[in-house]
Order: sequence, then C-alpha cells, then structure tokens
Amino acid sequence: MGDKYLEINLFGACIVRSRNKDEFEINGIKHRALFALLATAPFGRRTRTFLQDILWGVACYDSGRQSLRRALSDIKTILGPKYQDLISATNTDVTLDLSKISFIGTAGFGEFLEGMDVQEAGFIQWLRGIRVNPGQVYSLYSPSSQPPVSTLSPTIAILPFQMITGNNGQAALGDWLAEEVCRSLSRSNLLSVISHLSSRSLASPTIDLDQVRQKLKTSYCVTGSVRIFDDNVIVDADFIDSISGRIVWTRQFTGNLRSFLDRSAEGIAQIVEAIGQTIASDALTYVRDRNVSDIENHRLLIAGVGLMHRPTLRDFARSRELIDEAIVRSPNSAETYAWRGKWYILSVFNGWSTNRERDTKIALDCTSRALDMAPDNSFCLTMDGFAHNNLLRRLDIAMSRYDTALSRNPNDALSWLLRGALHAFEDQGELAVLAADKARSLSPVDPFQYYFQSLSATAYLSSGKYAQALDLADRSLILNNRHLSTHRAKITALHFLGRAGEARTAARELMRRQPDFTLANYNDVHPASENSLGRMAVEALNAAGIK
Repeated sequence: MGDKYLEINLFGACIVRSRNKDEFEINGIKHRALFALLATAPFGRRTRTFLQDILWGVACYDSGRQSLRRALSDIKTILGPKYQDLISATNTDVTLDLSKISFIGTAGFGEFLEGMDVQEAGFIQWLRGIRVNPGQVYSLYSPSSQPPVSTLSPTIAILPFQMITGNNGQAALGDWLAEEVCRSLSRSNLLSVISHLSSRSLASPTIDLDQVRQKLKTSYCVTGSVRIFDDNVIVDADFIDSISGRIVWTRQFTGNLRSFLDRSAEGIAQIVEAIGQTIASDALTYVRDRNVSDIENHRLLIAGVGLMHRPTLRDFARSRELIDEAIVRSPNSAETYAWRGKWYILSVFNGWSTNRERDTKIALDCTSRALDMAPDNSFCLTMDGFAHNNLLRRLDIAMSRYDTALSRNPNDALSWLLRGALHAFEDQGELAVLAADKARSLSPVDPFQYYFQSLSATAYLSSGKYAQALDLADRSLILNNRHLSTHRAKITALHFLGRAGEARTAARELMRRQPDFTLANYNDVHPASENSLGRMAVEALNAAGIK
C-alpha cells in the first residue's frame, strides 16, 4: 500500500487527493474529470485527441491541444515530484499509473461522478454511458467494495474416484485422477470448478448428493470408481446433475495404466472431453424453444457461446439473445462483455454483418468495456487483441494483448490459439505451429473445437505443412461447414498439394456459401493479405477459379 500515492473516489462527489493527509488535492473540475477519464481507461491510457475532444470539444483542435497541455502543467505543479511517478505523457497519449492509485468509497454507492458539471457534449455522452451501466468500472475497487457478481458459469465438482481393486501402492490413484481432471477442466473460462481440496472433503464410499449440493453448491458433479487388473485400468464414471439428482451418463474409460499416469494421458483427456461436451450439449438442448427468461443462469452463457459457434445464422442470432440476457443478469461480469464482443467480431469477419462499421464499433466497445472492468483478465485481454487483429488490422496491439494475457494466465488456450494465428499472419510458421499445438492441448472442453482446428490449419499452412493443414481443415468442417476461413484454408492446402481438381470443387463450395466473396475484398480486409500467407491464399483461390 505504501506505493500508492493518490486516492480517487468515483461514486458520489469526485475526489482526487494525496493519500498523505493535507498534502494536496485536485479541485479543478476539468482536472478531476481528466483523472476520472484516465482512471477508467484500459491500462490507464487515453489518446491526447480523445481527451481534447471529450473535455474541450472538437470545434477547435489547436485550442483543445493547448487546454490539455495547460491542464497537465497545472496538475504537475500541484503534484510536484510525484507527477513523474503518476503520469507519463507522449505526443500521442497520456497514461496514469493505476498501480499507484487507491480507489476509495464503495462502488455503486452514489451516482458516478455526481455533480461533475462539464458541459462538453462528448463528456456528457461518456458520463451517461457509465451511469447507465456503472458495473463496468466496479473492478477498479477492491472485492469487498464491489456489489456481488452473479455466477453464470456452470459449477462442477470432481469427487475422488474410489479404488475397488489394486495394490497398496496404487491406493491414491483415484484421488490423483480426480485432481488431474479438475485441473484440466479449470482451464476453461466457461466453467467454475470446485477446488480438489474442497471436493476431497466429501470423499466417502457412498456419495451423499444432498451434502454435495448444499456444501459445494454445484450444478454438476462427477463420481466413480477405479479398478486395476495387471497393467490395465478401468474407470467407471457417473456424470450427475446435482440440482435434479439425474444421472446424465454413466461411462467406462479404459487404458494402459502407464498412460493413465502420464500427465498428457489420453484417458484423462477422454474423461475431460466427455464432461465438457456434455455440459455444453446439455445447455444447448435445454435452451431450445425456451423463453430466455425461463433459462437458469448456469445454462445461459454456455449455451450462448455454443450457439455462437454453430453453422446456422438462426443459431448465431439466438446466441446474441442469450448473451445479451446474461449481461442483464450479471452486469458486472467482464467476461460476458468480452463474449458479446466476440459475437460482433465473428459477425463482421465472417461476412454476416449488415453494417460492418456499426458492428466493428460495437465489438470494440464491448472489449474495451470488458477491460475497463477487468484489466488483468486474460480472456478479456485476448478478445480485445482479437478485435484489433481482425477488425482494425492492428497486429502490434493484438500481439501485445496476447502476450499480456499469457503473462497473466499461461494456460489460456484461446490466447495461445490467436497468438498462433497472428504468428501465421506475420509469416512465422514454426512459432505459429507451436502456439496452435499448445492451444489444442489446453482446450479439451471447449464447445467450439472446430475453431481451434481451423486456426491450427492456418498455422500449418504458414509453416508449409500442407497435408496436416488439410487434415485439420477437414476435421473442422465436419463440425462446422459454415466457417468461411476454413474453406479458404482447405483450398490453399489442396492447391499446394497439387490437387487442383479438388481445390476447384472446394472453391465452388466456398462461393456457394459466400457468393459475394472476391479476392479484392479478401485483400482489403484480411490481416494476412499483405504477407506471404495471404499471397499464398490469393494464388490458390485464383487458381481454383475465384476472382
């Protein structure tokens, strides 16, 4: 706490002052507004142009520039030597070091920036946008000062598997197996996984479902047994809906004992994949033909995300309805805004948008809002990078976001996947393949495996491994044959494998699905169009008959 120099109150009367009593306080209304704008920005950074327009209007650029320069000079005089530690300014940006800021008061207690009477139209619009949904800045406050966030993710507990047969040295295998499954599931940002220690406390030969439901408050739980014969292991697992008590499935997983003890074991991956796919499919089945208001929280978001990655426009449209409802129910959830941003990114990038400019703006607004609420969240960082990469072709910002996301969470599968795609766009084939392979190894429970396979195909194309790229593209199209970039990857792989006839057939399928697709449009919008990967795709598409 000793490194924090400044305290700011955003709800009720705006206060900006030193944490040392009576040292200094910022009183000027636009000076305090300037701090509020910086404090609520992703990474504490705003462009000079934005600050000038918001606080002094757009009518006179030179006047606004001089006013901002004068305001910063006034603040420097008030703060003295601490100015350099708190604020850095370049010719383009002004940044407030958020690590030096303590937010005081209680989030939501009082109106946001109550009485802040700045009459510029831009500031009034920005202020209204926050006041309509103040939850977007709650993450700046300590958890104890925030209103509670409702849980939208399905919650699951993996209870230790009971050993039925085996020697004394293998007695702990069932507990270890449950722990590994728990760890793998926890990599998904769509699930809330009860810690293994909490689940272990309820381990017993006979499972008391009421106790599991009451103590762990789970949506689902997994229980089962382990038997060992010679060098083989047999796992019998039950997947249970904790709320209704219904056994969703009972399955048996078998394999060689040594492979089950391997951390990258196929047996563990099979269990994890079965659990993840069941939770996703259960949610999708449940929401079919139901009114949004009748859908429970723990099924709402995962169903929305699952429908987002299905091949029909009807499902895609329905997914936004579910995600919008999730935001209404949990307005403080940064990840839900990030998912909404992804919906608009896919709408624009896949050619489904009827207004690209509007939907690009909405996508960026959603990912920026998610970062306002949770600037260190790896998924929110990844989605903001995805938006900058696919919509604005700002590959530098995208890579910075992915790097920051992975520094926060090295096991974020989507960050690895999109980083791999970005390496491919920059003609760094080997790095692209390494990142894509890492992503697929970390993503056993995602309901949109086709997307991981599709971008992995792109990574392999950039590395010149066309047979592997074709295999991944084909596997992806089995799961979702509407994803247009996968069709382009397949055509490119077939062309460079010398299979011209099949490439022309694949090109006709692409044009059937996207009749307005042209090479000129591809060159205008695709992030890789100016690099080797993009030129390869253009060559292949042109040779296959697309103009």
